[in-house]
Amino acid sequence: MKFLCVTIFECALIVVAFGMPQDTTYPTTYDDVNVDDILHNDRLFNRYFTCLTKKEGCTPEGKLLAATIPDALATTCAKCSAKQKTAAEKVIKYLYFNKRDKFDELAKIYDPESNYLNKYLVDGFPAKV
Repeated sequence: MKFLCVTIFECALIVVAFGMPQDTTYPTTYDDVNVDDILHNDRLFNRYFTCLTKKEGCTPEGKLLAATIPDALATTCAKCSAKQKTAAEKVIKYLYFNKRDKFDELAKIYDPESNYLNKYLVDGFPAKV
């Protein structure tokens, strides 16, 4: 479950700002984006969430993020940089523990059959930090 969360949102919110995947790695242009600013700002968070769930009101970065999530899930974020993986884990934990309804809604869209959730499910999802 940790990897599903990390993968979905690492490559979701982080890659949203990063762009489409290249041959071997996702662009690192936005590796220094402060994901806390997005997570703790309702206006920014809701804009990204609406883009990822309804495909409406998307910025170009949001469209790229939504398009990148399936690849990131399928490859266990193999194309992500270390910073992207760290940020994705932060986003996933935040959503899982603080906005579980949003986490569940995104999981239904990007993993409707729980293929990735089951694949990455580990005993005892990491404790809340």
